[in-house]
Amino acid sequence: MSDLDPLLRERLGAYRNDVISQVAGPGPDKARQLLRRRRRMTAAAVAAAVVLAVTPVVINAALHPDRTPPVPVESIPPTAPSTPAPPTPTPPGSPSQSPTPSATAPTGPDGRISRAQLLATPVDLPSWPAGMAEGGCTTSNVRLKTNTKQTYVSELADDEFEYGDVDGDGADETIAVVACRYGEASAKQVVAFERNSDDRIVTVGRVVRTDDDFTDVLAAEITPTGSVRVTVADIVPCCEVPSYLRREQVRTYRWDGQRFEQTDGPTKFGPDPRLTNLSLSMTHELVDVPGTDARRKLTTVFTVTNAGPVDAPQVAFHNIEHGERTGGDWARCKPGRLSDTTEPGCLLPGVPAGESRRYTFVQLVPGQPGADASTRSFRVVHGDAQDRSWPDLKPDDNVVASPIRL
Repeated sequence: MSDLDPLLRERLGAYRNDVISQVAGPGPDKARQLLRRRRRMTAAAVAAAVVLAVTPVVINAALHPDRTPPVPVESIPPTAPSTPAPPTPTPPGSPSQSPTPSATAPTGPDGRISRAQLLATPVDLPSWPAGMAEGGCTTSNVRLKTNTKQTYVSELADDEFEYGDVDGDGADETIAVVACRYGEASAKQVVAFERNSDDRIVTVGRVVRTDDDFTDVLAAEITPTGSVRVTVADIVPCCEVPSYLRREQVRTYRWDGQRFEQTDGPTKFGPDPRLTNLSLSMTHELVDVPGTDARRKLTTVFTVTNAGPVDAPQVAFHNIEHGERTGGDWARCKPGRLSDTTEPGCLLPGVPAGESRRYTFVQLVPGQPGADASTRSFRVVHGDAQDRSWPDLKPDDNVVASPIRL
């Protein structure tokens, strides 16, 4: 090129610069401007896409303001179907598990005994109250009987048997009532029986028996906890003793490993709160009747005092019929008699507790006592509003003797 004409060199240089400026890129500044313009276009496209996605949500919220805006379907991940976990395999040789029993596993033989089995087997009985053994109520190797009507013979009472675990060994025992008659009444015992390892019927022990505190056993039952509840009575309704006089109590007993001990209920009956204490006193006047009628007029005044603690709605006077009624309180006598007495007597309004009442009876009696005349005693009895008679707390002072032979 150095051999070229200087004018030609200049013209070739100018041509080269002009070609380079048309072919080459815009340079660094132009490149940065182009990059910024492309970024703005991308941001605008992203913003437009967001607007298009959000617009349905906004419209739905405007139409339903009381509901939570739904999440776009595209944003909820699909739920994988649930697959039940495979059961844990039981190790070879391991026994399958069973529920734990709620009751104690029995450690003794089954002690459920039927009436026929107990009657067919000689048994040993606990001791009877004092005097019963001497009369013939035995306790060793006893063959129980039923309804013999004989005295001093051990019997199996008509009460239903009870079954339950009373000694805590997990096996049932049998509760029965045995009796021994000594007249119209019987001594009774509540006895627990079971079987031993040889399957023989044996006696566990006595739950309770009649004694001086109560005279009758009415029922016995086994509770779910193994205690024995016994209903006892203070009297036996026999021997002309009315049943309404009987009082009942429920007493609970439990086996302590050696014997049955009382765990609940009263231990004594105590005085009957329905009874009261009446006392009787009297005065009398005997005068001749004028004229030829060889009779005398007898006026008897009885004073009844009620020392309490309860009212006596009625009182009945007995053994006062000795002649012709002529005055006094005879006209007020209520017809009939008290429910448990054979004497007609005279039934009159009674005496409140803490008060006294006077009752007068006028009679005409023979002027001279007969050969069979004797002194007589008069008695007052407490009666209730149902015409039932009641014993007295102190019966000795309910009777007075007349000094007149009639």
